[in-house]
Amino acid sequence: MSQSQQYYFVAASRKYLCEDEGKPLNETLNERRRNFEARNMEINFWLVEQPAFLEAPEMASIKKQIPQPAAAIITTDPNTMRWLKLRLEFVVSGEFSAPSDAIPAPLASLAIV
Repeated sequence: MSQSQQYYFVAASRKYLCEDEGKPLNETLNERRRNFEARNMEINFWLVEQPAFLEAPEMASIKKQIPQPAAAIITTDPNTMRWLKLRLEFVVSGEFSAPSDAIPAPLASLAIV
């Protein structure tokens, strides 16, 4: 397994992040992306629908707080996390290290059947 990385996230229902707030969220993330590109910085945040990391045993209490199906914005940068938490409400935030036995692929989505 490769070296572990710290990931930070905000999670909420998919409806809230992608539909109800989807347009403002999309504009906000696009603005952040353009800012990173203008400063030649690597993009360090991702929107993941039905994030698989929420299935890890250590995430059980967090998953219970989030209406399903869920979505999450994941980042490797604590400053980006602070920025997200200031712009979004009705989200649960947290962090985890990956890859690990419980979270082998931090940006993976669950297969929707």
